[in-house]
Amino acid sequence: MIKSFDFGRAPAHLIRRAHQLSVSLFMEEADDFGVTPVQFAMLNALMDDPGQDQVTLASRVAFDAATSGSVIARLESKGWIRREADEQDRRRKRLWITDAGQAVALQMKRPASNTQERLVAPLSQAEREQLVELLGKLVAAHESPHDAPQTVSSR
Repeated sequence: MIKSFDFGRAPAHLIRRAHQLSVSLFMEEADDFGVTPVQFAMLNALMDDPGQDQVTLASRVAFDAATSGSVIARLESKGWIRREADEQDRRRKRLWITDAGQAVALQMKRPASNTQERLVAPLSQAEREQLVELLGKLVAAHESPHDAPQTVSSR
């Protein structure tokens, strides 16, 4: 017999809810910029490492490579990034942040920081550190399957 499932305490549900809260807070904080968290992440990644190709950029911000093209197109239409064909492989597109894109990304650092602070405000400093450590451990284990703990299936 299957035991009752407490959906409200399911880690996946709580992570999804926390993500929804995070996006909502970001959209409030960055409302004046009209930028999504993914767009902000891409701009920051290009500031850190200009000239990345689209697939690498998508991977770096943990976003679906197929969908990233539309996000990149929106950033390009705003004049915040430029896209050029790679000299060795013309099918591969390399990306650079423009001066205007960098200015916007730098202005958005404060709203992004405020988002993080508001998200974890209900937690003590020790709880904040523990949350970040545990989430980092969880993500790292699932991104590197050979490092993940081995489980035995009950099927």
